[in-house]
Amino acid sequence: MSGSGSAGSGTGRRSDPLQDAVWRLRSRGCWSDAAALLDPSAATEPAAALQRTAVLIEACLFTGSGWAAAETALRAAEALVRTDDERGAAACERGHLAYASTLFGVRDRADEARSALGRAAALLPPGSAHRPVLDFRRGLLAQHVAHDPAGAQAAFTRAHAGATAHGNDLLRSFTWRHLAAMAEEDGDLAEARRGFAESLRIREELGYLIGVAPALTALAAVESEPEATRLRAEAHRLVRLLGVPAWLADQLKPADPAEQAG
Repeated sequence: MSGSGSAGSGTGRRSDPLQDAVWRLRSRGCWSDAAALLDPSAATEPAAALQRTAVLIEACLFTGSGWAAAETALRAAEALVRTDDERGAAACERGHLAYASTLFGVRDRADEARSALGRAAALLPPGSAHRPVLDFRRGLLAQHVAHDPAGAQAAFTRAHAGATAHGNDLLRSFTWRHLAAMAEEDGDLAEARRGFAESLRIREELGYLIGVAPALTALAAVESEPEATRLRAEAHRLVRLLGVPAWLADQLKPADPAEQAG
């Protein structure tokens, strides 16, 4: 499903045992287990509660299910936040969940998504590490809900620069992918190949396994044969192994060049 980017908390570069364990589970699609590891700290710590929310929203994006659990986690996080940065981050997660619900046809929450992301923009300080994620999500909303390619391009470009400045490599893999997709739409296949290849490289380096198959199919769509067939076959193998993304599993069944979303 095009546009279901899930870049949120985390860069894949962890420095403590809990975060290492959460990353390993999350990157393999074990979202419930990753959320369970965060349960104790998420009960009292806003950062952990927001991270747990982001993990469960990512599960929704890759499986198309788990919406109620994500909403419950989000409300719990919203009850804990105290600072403007935390409130802004919570609003950003609410906007993302509402956007995803709209995109997947669960319920039209486009107005809620716009309002929440606008509230996040007003709350987050200029230098906040959450700003690039917010820019990326505003780009998704512009591209797939408002159908505003110029606005999406500007937001993705800001998000890419911010992800680079903050060292958020996972987010950078998403911004590369979406900028590449826009280059593909404009007919610039060389730039599209470059962006899709960078997105794939970063995900492989980070060990973000659930994001590798979408990156492979995106690159396959702009590659020539026989490389395109090889990339799609590898993507199909990974999807069968991991069981996600659910939307990509359906697209790859006939082995067609799938328009990737991650």
